[in-house]
Amino acid sequence: MKSVFREILDAVVLSLVVFLLIQTSIQNFKVEGASMSPTLESGQYLIVNKLAYANLDLARLSKLIPVWRVKSVGKDQSIGSPARGEIIVFRFPDPNPSNRERDFVKRVIGIPGDKVAIVNGVVWVNQEPLREEYLTHRDTFNMNERILNETNYFVLGDNRTGSNDSRAWGPVPAENILGKVWSVYWPLSDLGVLH
Repeated sequence: MKSVFREILDAVVLSLVVFLLIQTSIQNFKVEGASMSPTLESGQYLIVNKLAYANLDLARLSKLIPVWRVKSVGKDQSIGSPARGEIIVFRFPDPNPSNRERDFVKRVIGIPGDKVAIVNGVVWVNQEPLREEYLTHRDTFNMNERILNETNYFVLGDNRTGSNDSRAWGPVPAENILGKVWSVYWPLSDLGVLH
């Protein structure tokens, strides 16, 4: 009887560990609206990698892993940071708490330190026109140059005529970024990894 109880307990503990690992590393996201069309369509479900841009407390982690020691303790280390062209999910950058409950999906156009301007729908980053093969058409929007600080990202939807994005409400702080879009998993006909 003890061995059966032990096996059940082991199975429950293992299931909880797997569940917690999945909850902390990925999340699903439903695309609502056409702001990312044609790359993403309304109604698609995405898998978002929450660990892609996670910050790690290396000193604390080294205490959990017996054979690994951190020599110097400084700021938390980031696994990675969003790169230009990646598609991310983030909390809406609004100080009003009721508006921050809504998540958005957009493409990263400018990263910290970049100078971003838009002239007749053409995006310029650091005085160079950005190559955007994912666009099917451009609008005629104009925006004076903005310089991004060390924690801000400039994001745009791929459907420039139908996207509410950084052109309207400014850059997204790094702390609002939830993760990198990894793949579409529903509908099955659209199944695939995004690059």
